[in-house]
Formats: sequence, structure tokens, C-alpha cells
Amino acid sequence: MPVDIFSALADPTRRKILELLADRDGYPASDIHNQFPSSPQAISQHLKILREANLVHVEKKAQQRIYRINTEAMVEFEDWIHNMRRRWSSRLDALDVVLKAEMEKLKKEQKE
Repeated sequence: MPVDIFSALADPTRRKILELLADRDGYPASDIHNQFPSSPQAISQHLKILREANLVHVEKKAQQRIYRINTEAMVEFEDWIHNMRRRWSSRLDALDVVLKAEMEKLKKEQKE
């Protein structure tokens, strides 16, 4: 069963792993493990969740597993965020119009 991207991103360790991967093109699992005080097994579990959420790709090279960020998934996530920001901004703009109208009405009533 695929992991929801939001569940995967909810954990600070997984977000940090993604930040590491964003800075390099390919990161061996052993190097990722070395960046954290957690056990290699715990980091492996985080990597598994990121794979299941389709946020990372893994490639086996001899004895190593090389992880890369899945840029397509990140672009889809970014598009979703921009859409939500646009929708929220339009609601705030509508609220701003209503508040300005109410302020004008109050000013007018105070003058009378």
C-alpha cells in the first residue's frame, strides 16, 4: 500500500533525508545513515517510507543502494502547494474586500 506523501513528509528525519538528496545527485544509503544519530535500521525504515511515497528512487550498484530524489513527485507536490496558495489567497482577497467595505460603512456611520 503506497504511503501518502504528507505522512512521509510529516517526519523531520525524512525531510532532512530529502534535503540531503536535494543537494547531491545520488547518495549511498551508508552515507545517509552516517548523517544521523539513529540506527541504520531506523534510517532504512525512513528510506523505505520515502520510497513507498514515491519521493525517492533507489538504484543498486554492486553492494550499494544509491538514493536519488524523485523530482517528478516533488514537482507534483509543488504544483499542489501553489494551487492551494492561489485558492487561499483568493479567499483572503475576498475577505479583504468585505473588511474594507465594512470599514467604509463604519466611517460613514461615525460621521453622521
